[in-house]
Amino acid sequence: MPILVPRALSAVPARVWSHGEWERIRLGYRSRTMDEKWEIFAEGNTLFMHRSWTGYGIYEVSFVEANGGFGIAESVVESDRGRYRSRSDELECVMIELMMRSLLLGEAATELRGLSEKLWGAYR
Repeated sequence: MPILVPRALSAVPARVWSHGEWERIRLGYRSRTMDEKWEIFAEGNTLFMHRSWTGYGIYEVSFVEANGGFGIAESVVESDRGRYRSRSDELECVMIELMMRSLLLGEAATELRGLSEKLWGAYR
């Protein structure tokens, strides 16, 4: 299901992904068990991140060619609180990059995991 109430993020990951990484990103991610939370797929140069149980769209990330690879031009997050309780732009930016690096590219992304825990702690 598409995002109902998109909110543009003021911060997006600054990383530029290589052409090879972009091809892997475009393959997406399908949850394999009920414990996994995300379905991720690409259409054109847009990456969609949906909750696996509900099918709700949470993030849409638009890419452009940049500096010999692909960078994020803009991103939106669902702001309908009945679908998703969005947090600060900084935390949402970290979550997008963390999912891309860990789920799509298979990277450990340890520093992003630590940062996301720290930022989530502010909401508990």
